[in-house]
Amino acid sequence: MSGALRSELRRTNFQGREVSLAEGALVVAGLTALAARGGARGTDVLVLAGIGALGLTDDVLEPRQRRAGRPVSKGLRGHLGALRAGHLTTGAAKALGIPLLTLLGAAAAPPPRGGAMVLSDAALAAGCANLANLLDLRPGRALKAVLPAAALLAGATPGTGRGRSGRDLARAALLPGLLALPADQREHGMLGDAGANALGAAVGTAAARALPVPARLALLGAVVALTLASERISFSAVIESTPALRALDQLGRRPAPGPAGQGR
Repeated sequence: MSGALRSELRRTNFQGREVSLAEGALVVAGLTALAARGGARGTDVLVLAGIGALGLTDDVLEPRQRRAGRPVSKGLRGHLGALRAGHLTTGAAKALGIPLLTLLGAAAAPPPRGGAMVLSDAALAAGCANLANLLDLRPGRALKAVLPAAALLAGATPGTGRGRSGRDLARAALLPGLLALPADQREHGMLGDAGANALGAAVGTAAARALPVPARLALLGAVVALTLASERISFSAVIESTPALRALDQLGRRPAPGPAGQGR
């Protein structure tokens, strides 16, 4: 990775500490390499690589837009509002590109499936990608959600070819996520859009392939509900006000150096 790109990927987190989004780029590289080596379909590898690339583009270009004084939309509502106004933000490109990529992956997955199931599988993968990114606001938070899900899916009995495909994608997500966890917890790096979106998409796709229909539809409903809720409430505020969630969120993190700064 060039020095110029490493500089572009430096950020100051909510504690005022310098972190690097290179962690996310490395996670995407590891995820796609392991997926390919583990026998994942070429389409799945391309979809995950494309989602990682869209996230990395957003990671790099959004700060440039801020420095140039151009408005930067936040949240799904903000990105769609920018699109209606005729402005294609990097976030809006993600909001369009990730569902299109997951739709491609769902349509290409064996065996042939009806249109409604293809759409629900694509929505689950895209929704998980977005949800993981929404959680990447504190050290380790997104990984604490993604890794247990990946571990459960990685240990599932494969059954059909679809189930085996889901298990293999979950296993491909597990190792890069585990390797990233120490640096993320110690605030040396963070997933950023690239790593969070790609890991979330991999786990969402694995769930769509490995879980029975009722379970994945229920999971899709939960993901949609959380995504809609995120437009109105702060996940951080809910976690801080819930003792069990706050304890889990703080587990393994460095103590605060002083008064908290801006959000990560």
